[in-house]
Amino acid sequence: MNKRIGKQTVKLNMPPVIISTASIVGKKEGEGPLSGYFDRKIDKADFGAESWEKAESKFVSETVSLCLEKAGLKAGDIDYAFSGDLLNQCCGSTFGLRDFNIPYFGLFGACSTFGESLSLGAMAVDGGYAQKVVCNAGSHFCSAEKQFRFPLEMGTQRPPSSTWTVTGVGAAILAKKGDGPKITHITTGTIVDMGIKDANNMGAAMAPAAAKVIAAHFNDTHRKPDYYDVIATGDLGYIGRALLRRLLEAEGYLMGDNLTDCGIEIFDREKQDTHSGGSGCACSAVTYCGYYNTLLSHKKIKKLLLVPTGALMSTTTSQQGESIPGIAHAVSIEME
Repeated sequence: MNKRIGKQTVKLNMPPVIISTASIVGKKEGEGPLSGYFDRKIDKADFGAESWEKAESKFVSETVSLCLEKAGLKAGDIDYAFSGDLLNQCCGSTFGLRDFNIPYFGLFGACSTFGESLSLGAMAVDGGYAQKVVCNAGSHFCSAEKQFRFPLEMGTQRPPSSTWTVTGVGAAILAKKGDGPKITHITTGTIVDMGIKDANNMGAAMAPAAAKVIAAHFNDTHRKPDYYDVIATGDLGYIGRALLRRLLEAEGYLMGDNLTDCGIEIFDREKQDTHSGGSGCACSAVTYCGYYNTLLSHKKIKKLLLVPTGALMSTTTSQQGESIPGIAHAVSIEME
């Protein structure tokens, strides 16, 4: 049976159920507006580890363990793990999951990785290739700053357009049956490169990709913006969201108050000095697994379009003067 509708969208015939989520975040995230929705808040950025990278891996292992515990499952009950992060070769996920003995797909979609993880995990379950999968993504402020910008010890000044990499990991277990929100549609994004080279303005680099995949989702499904209670992009921040509105308007879609961004929701930019908002793989992952999954489960909202966004850059390409390609994936999550 053909499950594709339109050019970029898949309609899942047996929508997988999100039976469990877990979110563990750092101190700054735990002090933000969504504090009460996270499972654990870690006060020390090193998480008791010897390096920022090892701390990031510990966030992965602890979050996946908690997600399994909340579902009453063991690692052996999971058919696949779909996981990714921002570290070189996804080593945060690899070392975080190496002792679980779960068949593993390491993913990289930059900050859109949670959308990629949910998409591939849902297709595996709907396609009959798995009964249960775990999907997770994470990032760490300290390791990301060290890798992509400057070591923290330098005290480099951040411009107003910059965002704050979220420290944490969000994990979700998808299953064929159970109680919880269901993933009904997946619209996979295409790479969009508008020539942006400013690594301190991720919102501008990613907004065109977000606009393109949201418009594709509406075109393929014949849905309108008001079909969803919330349309949440991953980490465009304030600057990127403003650009997104203008780009979608040019496509004929006037967006209402239901359009938001996980990078806007997770921090209070005035009190926490996060400039344009939050970013990183963890931004959409922990915001969904902590906040939006709770709203869906309690039926405070029933229809969510989650659109994790990513800047497909690396330190090498930036040093070589390359532009920053953007990517975004749209995942429709609905509660009956």
